[in-house]
Amino acid sequence: MTEDWVDVGAADELAQTPLRQVEIDRRRLALSFREGVFGVVDGVCNHAGGPLGQGRLDGDYIVCPWHYWKFHRATGLGEPGYEEDAVPSHAVKVENGRVLVQRMAQTKRSRLPHPPHAVARKPQRQDGKPRIVGISTTVMTEGQERFSTSEHLLEQALAHATAQGHETQLIKLRDLKFRACEGFYSKSAHACTWPCSITQMDPDDQLDRVYEALVHWADVFVIATPIRWGNPSSLYYKMVERMNCIQNQIVIADRVLLQNKTVAAIITGGQDNVQGVAGQMLGFFAELGCHFPPFPYIAHTRGWSAEDMERNVEIVRASAELRQAASELMQRSLDLAERLLVTAERQPGTKAGRKGNPNVAIR
Repeated sequence: MTEDWVDVGAADELAQTPLRQVEIDRRRLALSFREGVFGVVDGVCNHAGGPLGQGRLDGDYIVCPWHYWKFHRATGLGEPGYEEDAVPSHAVKVENGRVLVQRMAQTKRSRLPHPPHAVARKPQRQDGKPRIVGISTTVMTEGQERFSTSEHLLEQALAHATAQGHETQLIKLRDLKFRACEGFYSKSAHACTWPCSITQMDPDDQLDRVYEALVHWADVFVIATPIRWGNPSSLYYKMVERMNCIQNQIVIADRVLLQNKTVAAIITGGQDNVQGVAGQMLGFFAELGCHFPPFPYIAHTRGWSAEDMERNVEIVRASAELRQAASELMQRSLDLAERLLVTAERQPGTKAGRKGNPNVAIR
């Protein structure tokens, strides 16, 4: 054996596992075995650097464990239609019961051009008065609309802002088709990308509309939710789990995507636990670097024993006090948003950080 070939182990032992990671000169390689033949390719995925050797085999293709990109286990070529997206391949042979891998790759890495997703651009606020997005998280059957108490109050809050000349938009999560978070962060912090890798991979995934509104368009977010078994709605959780990619940018890149953003909440339900729901929502958006106005949420509930939901709906629909509270919540949010924008203009380049004290601004 010359120094060009490296012994990576006994053939009988290595053949017991279809795919594994080996190292040569501190470089990760993906070693596979199928139908009596070994294959070796570079172990770093073209997409986000995922460990190919920790993935799985789909026929002759290695499936990256991070985001499911595929490469031929012997040639390194991408799956059919993406052959030009290739990872380097290495020659491999068996001598005297040992598996030998050539140190230098026999092919080169090549990447197809992949333009960044539209929401990946640098956040740049446009001039003008604060803009507001309302997000309704009420679940309904398509085509079977019913009265939503939280959405009703959200619409009142947005109407208050519109009457003052502010741009607003209402996003009803139930109208969007988007996949649940697939837990890439659980595999590696760097596997959770911005924008979410689901958004990058699936052109039909519509959570990009939420990303666009929160990161690029709005200065104020008003999140409305019913209380469901003492918690925000399932759609709320489905959305915020997919927003882990926003929070993760703070952790891995010290990059705060939600700069100078104001968040308020509207919470209604037929059972209690308003403060528990509010605590979860405010705690989550605090982790993203957002700000809150004084008295950052309004709520309505008649308590645990009020099971007559139709009565609850009647009360909210008829309540001038709750509509006034929604307008006042919006006004407090607008007041804070305007102060934040003035502060941002005075301190360009200042950002929040978590690598030291998360409560201290850094430059």
